Amino acid sequence: MSNTTPPGSDGPEYLESSAGSPVERPATSADNRKRIIALGGLAGVLALGGGAVWAASSFLGTGAQPAEALPAGTLGYVSVDLDPSGGQKVEAIQTLRKFPAFKDEINLDTDDDLRERLFEEITDSGECEGLDYKADVEPWLGSRAALAAVDTGDDTPSPVGVVQVTDASGAEDGLAKLVETCGGPDETSTGGWVVAGDWVVIAETEAIAQKVVDATEKGSLADDDGFAKWTGEAGGDGIMSFYVAAAAADYLGDVLASPGMGMIPGAGVLSGMDPMSPEGLTETAPSEVPEELQKVLDNFDGAAATVRFEDGALEVEYAASNYQPELTKHFTNEAGVELLGRLPDDTVAAFALGFEPGWVDGMIDYFASVMPESEGMSVEEMIAEAETATGLELPEDAETLTGEGIAVSLGGGIDVDAFTNGGPGELPLGVTIDGDADDIQAVLDKLKDAAGPEVAPYLEVTEADGHAVIALNDDYRGKLDSGGSLGDTGVYKDVVESDEAQNVMFVNFNADDDWLTRIAESDPEISENLDPLAAFGVSQWIDGDTIHGLFKLTTD
Repeated sequence: MSNTTPPGSDGPEYLESSAGSPVERPATSADNRKRIIALGGLAGVLALGGGAVWAASSFLGTGAQPAEALPAGTLGYVSVDLDPSGGQKVEAIQTLRKFPAFKDEINLDTDDDLRERLFEEITDSGECEGLDYKADVEPWLGSRAALAAVDTGDDTPSPVGVVQVTDASGAEDGLAKLVETCGGPDETSTGGWVVAGDWVVIAETEAIAQKVVDATEKGSLADDDGFAKWTGEAGGDGIMSFYVAAAAADYLGDVLASPGMGMIPGAGVLSGMDPMSPEGLTETAPSEVPEELQKVLDNFDGAAATVRFEDGALEVEYAASNYQPELTKHFTNEAGVELLGRLPDDTVAAFALGFEPGWVDGMIDYFASVMPESEGMSVEEMIAEAETATGLELPEDAETLTGEGIAVSLGGGIDVDAFTNGGPGELPLGVTIDGDADDIQAVLDKLKDAAGPEVAPYLEVTEADGHAVIALNDDYRGKLDSGGSLGDTGVYKDVVESDEAQNVMFVNFNADDDWLTRIAESDPEISENLDPLAAFGVSQWIDGDTIHGLFKLTTD
């Protein structure tokens, strides 16, 4: 592909027309939009539009990955595969077809070519009319793509698209046809590409695309230690992969401290100027990044996430550097999750969190260090005001209330009408605390006077198996006192990383006679699409310098 710069211009390069002669800068933004669809849209539709449709339907296949076509200095990356291995694709689509809305609106079959479906959407909308997928696109278009932010030496990172190709020469001809068809014979926009091996690199100009290709030859993202570390921590390949490099934090720090961050909208309003016009903006000196924020940026070492299907479940696994260790170190106790595992088996939903000794003091110290002294009350003043309002002694009483861990749970027997008409006492909601029941009751007694007689009945504690129990009604309190083995149930194990988790959220959609479907039964369309859901879990844990997390959604 060739390009040229308009005479007398220092601006970006522009694509030539199909005849090879220079063309003028486009006159309208509508013309630009069509050209952008042809180039940036090629990568964007595959990597983002395709991901939105496909992110719940298949695994990443084997073979070459887009990270091989990007340089090691890439700051951020998201990739998608539109044609994963057959067995996984079949399983994923069969799972999605459980939902009526998917069949009605998307209706993918296991042998469908999603690339063709996406391009049909483009042509059906009126853009790229006349483009023939079978003749002009399918012969050269691969199944993998990515969008990335790449440091190419300019002041800001360059947005870059990478698309797999199966025929390099065919890709050159196909891209030219794509641009010609989508933009029309007399229109153009900024954009350029370079075909290198099995990939086409798309950028704002061909020169930028060539920079990316040249940099990749010196070392690819796939071989970068940071990329390998964080994508590995996030569980490896999936249908979509995300990566943020440590260098992205350095760039963010530069942005926050740049003169542009000092542009204050609205400074010219009183003089009658447009507040968003150049005259209506007042430029200030470069700002200084707050010390604590700079510390967070310095601590950030990278992050990654993976979206995949496994055994009919959608998973999102992530890993990130522990960039706020002063904060996270207070929540690594597994006591809350252990409490959750001993809840009644028919628990509808629950949340558990553990606390290390001294966590309240630690949080106070942390927020005192990050709160600007000139803004409002100090942390000490806020604590004193809270003590006056509640009658508590802080932080001691707060730590007594939470113990080493808590599990907040919702049981079966949810009656929306009864709750609406009868108040909180009709809701099977309770809290189990890994702490001393008598000490906790003493703290709650202090709160009763401040809370008033309507709240006081809900601030009663019972002791069960060495733990404190608080519940809104006696029936559910009895169930919590008796306990159970939720952690041993299949539905729990399907969605919770129970061996590692330090805090957990769990929802059982099948509990309490399919409670969610039952609540939505007044709208059959919504209810039918909720019915296939089985359970949802969120697990998070800290392992040294790394924060791990797993979101998992299962279906019946």
